[in-house]
Amino acid sequence: MKRIVFKIGTALLSNAHDMALDRIDMLCAFFSELLAHYEVIIVSSGAIATGHCACPLPKTTLANRQALAAIGQPLLLALYREAFAKYGTTSAQILLSAHNFDSRKQTENAKNMVEVLLQSKILPIINENDAVATAEIVFGDNDRLAAHVAHYFDCDLLIILSDIEGYYTKDPHQHKDATLRKVVHHFDSTELDASATPHTEFSTGGIVTKLQAAHFLMEHGKKMFLCNGFDLSAARDFLLHKTHVRGTLFCKES
Repeated sequence: MKRIVFKIGTALLSNAHDMALDRIDMLCAFFSELLAHYEVIIVSSGAIATGHCACPLPKTTLANRQALAAIGQPLLLALYREAFAKYGTTSAQILLSAHNFDSRKQTENAKNMVEVLLQSKILPIINENDAVATAEIVFGDNDRLAAHVAHYFDCDLLIILSDIEGYYTKDPHQHKDATLRKVVHHFDSTELDASATPHTEFSTGGIVTKLQAAHFLMEHGKKMFLCNGFDLSAARDFLLHKTHVRGTLFCKES
């Protein structure tokens, strides 16, 4: 059975002032459906946004953002747990940061634990450990964290569900003539080094961290698929119908 990692961005999980419960339910229904065909791991953003809904501290300092993450982390997992329970799916929380993959022993321990969860038909939800992280909160490492999860936990594919349809020739928010790139086999240095371009209040990465995640996986012989998470038809077509209608597939040329 193939193993897939989904990265869920904050924009999918929250609205301007509250959590998007209907979208969370839609996502959990989709993931539960996929469990008949795939092993599924989730890497989720959204702890800070969830915390802000409960306690609207300003995000002006690192300490405040860490406090919001500490408030929001259990609340976010409770939302996931309640939504998944409707579809008979049991989930588990794992808190990781990028530095956990710097230690071979920590990586192996985490991988072994994930294997137990998957074999027990329990869906792991991995969250960035924002309450103690520093650069991760500032620079938005969840995309790259998801890429590390995909590589080190022996996954076949990373799917990033975002607020965009895929990777365009230009920024579609600024250029009406931007066209979708369906398949990307390589990057030039300017694509990977450009400034991050988040589009929502709580987003911290933008397209560049997604490209860096794709580049990391391609260098390790793995694939990434970027598509819209507000409308799951592209992901559904790609995974369940084996058709690539929308979204961008990043992979090395065969």
